[in-house]
Amino acid sequence: MWPKPDPVLPGQESVWDYPRPAIAQLCPAHVVIEHAGRIVADTRGSVRTLETSHPPSYYIPPADIAPGVLRRASGSSLCEWKGAAVYWDVVIGDLVLPRIGWSYPNPTPKFAMLRDFVAFYAAPFDRCSVDGETVVPQPGEFYGGWITSAVAGPFKGGPGSRGW
Repeated sequence: MWPKPDPVLPGQESVWDYPRPAIAQLCPAHVVIEHAGRIVADTRGSVRTLETSHPPSYYIPPADIAPGVLRRASGSSLCEWKGAAVYWDVVIGDLVLPRIGWSYPNPTPKFAMLRDFVAFYAAPFDRCSVDGETVVPQPGEFYGGWITSAVAGPFKGGPGSRGW
């Protein structure tokens, strides 16, 4: 059963207006990730991906990720649109957040702008923000979207949304 889109308030975009297949676009928003008293990433040069029913995922340029916090993790996955993804741990001192980030070293041509940019799951971090607003992680353990007041749902990932 398809959900009924939430009302779109002034200044919002509906995830139900996002395209399928997904797209990538440059994003000038100020994106910050903080954990254990450290800035993990801070950028105004992210790329966000948009897909019907999903809040945006933000991909951060490697130069805007703190030096030494990324460690290649095991495993990979395949996105039908973006290509083969690799995974990253975030390491802060003795603290390891396993497989919390992913990137596309050789994305498909349509997603070439994502090459080596890293996206992160928001839930394990102390704070992830977009333009100063703390994000809410997309429901479900697989999806990496970041929910802010700028997007209207409902969002894929919660109970009953598998077939959306």
